Amino acid sequence: MANDVIQAKLVLLGDLGAGKTSIVVRFAKGLYYDCQESTIGAAFFSQVLSMDEATVKLDIWDTAGQERYHSLAPMYYRGAAAAVVVYDISSTDSYIRARKWVDELQRQGNPHLVMALVGNKVDLEGKRQIGTQEAMEYAERNGLFFIETSAKTSQNVTELFYELADRLMKMRPHRPSGMVLHDGRRRRAAGDGGGRPWLFCCSG
Repeated sequence: MANDVIQAKLVLLGDLGAGKTSIVVRFAKGLYYDCQESTIGAAFFSQVLSMDEATVKLDIWDTAGQERYHSLAPMYYRGAAAAVVVYDISSTDSYIRARKWVDELQRQGNPHLVMALVGNKVDLEGKRQIGTQEAMEYAERNGLFFIETSAKTSQNVTELFYELADRLMKMRPHRPSGMVLHDGRRRRAAGDGGGRPWLFCCSG
């Protein structure tokens, strides 16, 4: 099982300025920019995580937060295995927008989607508008994994993606250890077109 490879499509959603791009750039490149340019449309990142039971390859789509790009979002979250909804803990509007994203995913996304609610910018604790307990209770009511992060200090950023990878591993079907690559490709093709999760395994 240690040689298994799980490849999963992951999408980040949230309001403009919530810090989606900063989180994924911190995770994928170990970098942080005080003036991160706004994403236009969507940006793609890929990251491989070595877990105890398997290798997890995350294909990450970072979507734009501007309202004018909202209509493009279904292109990215459709067929995803996981979604990360990000809000800024110092902005009530950002949190309200995040909850709307959760509602949209629950209505239109895959019912087996692994979802995380992320309160970003905990380095701005003095400006906090959304309490941890409030967001945690909301996440629990809606079956979401909840965590607070800081892309600036890197707090909990790596933990976020490893937790997602762990949950994705638990989602995979129980299959014989002699899994072959062409079987994984077939599952990927089915996930891309039919609205099912883009999540497949193969032996490496």
